[in-house]
Amino acid sequence: MQQFITDGQTLKEIEMELFSMLQKTYGAMLQQVLERLDEELANQRDKKRYYLKDKRTVRIQTLFGEVEVRRNYYLDREKGVYTCLLDPFPGFDGAKGVSPLLEETAIELAVTGPSYRQAAEALEKMVGYAVMSHETIRQLVLQATVDRHRPMEMERQVLFVEADGLYVKRQRSRRRGKEEKILAVHQGWKANGKRVSLVGKRHYVHETNEPVWEGLEQFLIEEYGYDPTRDWVVINGDGAAWITACREYFGKRAFFQLDRFHVAREIRECLKDHPQYRTIRKKLALFDENGLLTELHSAVGTLGDEKKEKQLEGLIQRIESMPGCLSDYRQWLREKGIDTTGMRPMGSAEGTMHVFAKRVKNGRSWCEEGIRAFLHVMVAVKDGLTIQTWKGEVFAQEEKRETERETIVKKAMKHVGTKVAELVRGNIRYFDHSSGTPIYQALKALKGF
Repeated sequence: MQQFITDGQTLKEIEMELFSMLQKTYGAMLQQVLERLDEELANQRDKKRYYLKDKRTVRIQTLFGEVEVRRNYYLDREKGVYTCLLDPFPGFDGAKGVSPLLEETAIELAVTGPSYRQAAEALEKMVGYAVMSHETIRQLVLQATVDRHRPMEMERQVLFVEADGLYVKRQRSRRRGKEEKILAVHQGWKANGKRVSLVGKRHYVHETNEPVWEGLEQFLIEEYGYDPTRDWVVINGDGAAWITACREYFGKRAFFQLDRFHVAREIRECLKDHPQYRTIRKKLALFDENGLLTELHSAVGTLGDEKKEKQLEGLIQRIESMPGCLSDYRQWLREKGIDTTGMRPMGSAEGTMHVFAKRVKNGRSWCEEGIRAFLHVMVAVKDGLTIQTWKGEVFAQEEKRETERETIVKKAMKHVGTKVAELVRGNIRYFDHSSGTPIYQALKALKGF
């Protein structure tokens, strides 16, 4: 098949050249913005405190490629140390040579992708050169500091909790592995067209020696403003002892629901080819717990498989030991005077665990420090928490200082904006072509986009 040719080049070649040229152009613009910021900071500095010694060059790895910046180097007379005022201003550690955005991108690829190695490969394809090794990305995750406190506003008097455990193999440990207790918390559902999203979703990973529900309750109080004397909790999970212990801990303030995904799976494993299978599934779908138990009891002794018989008996005993665990929690809430409009059946615990398992399992084993740091960062990415990726002095800034900061940045951007045409001219050869060529017209159409 004949390839599409424009001005003697294939579409792929055009894309590659444009990508390369735009990288260089935006890299040059970033360099000018940073150097202009450095000039503004020099003009506004406390000259009695900061003595200008000379200029130092730093090479920064960015999403636009490597950018070389010459910035002022000062003696801080007050502290007796040498410093560059530019570095902490945009949140950059000059000693590391990696931009914060590149670090954040690498970290997000690390926790959303299948491995550190594939994160490094994805970053290379994105940037166009091998900017970080998989070990460098792993160290970024290990060294990242996560601010795990982000208060949420309670929209109703109900919080929903999906609880499950994730078994993770350990390295250099007497125990071959350990179960990580991960709980997803949200405040309900919101329809977005045909899609439905969870409102105010957060994740709690239990790490302390205190009982898991005690730790979760403290998390709910700190993050959601949960009031144990006023608010209600609906908890969904399998029959694990640590999960069902929520009934004793929260008492009448909580409704425990046995995870319907697990129940449906067990019913399918035992009764898939049984004549009563459809009726049993219908009872489960209608939240008819008593009817379901009646049908399950009637199926005992008719399976012709000892293993399935034992599994069915175990399922029946588990349901009967927790009366109401398969009934509709919405009816329970309505009895408490809670409006249940928009509330849906629970059961996203398995989906939550699948997301975590896809990244931390698959034959991998972890050291304790590694899995702790990784889970902190993964939860931070999912919950929109602050991740600090550069080391340096953190300055407490008042609102006035923030306003000054914005003014300095805007001045630098405005100054550099006047030089954009200069930067572009001669760098992208397509702009030198006749105005009648297709590629010229296409690029012109993107003006202002």
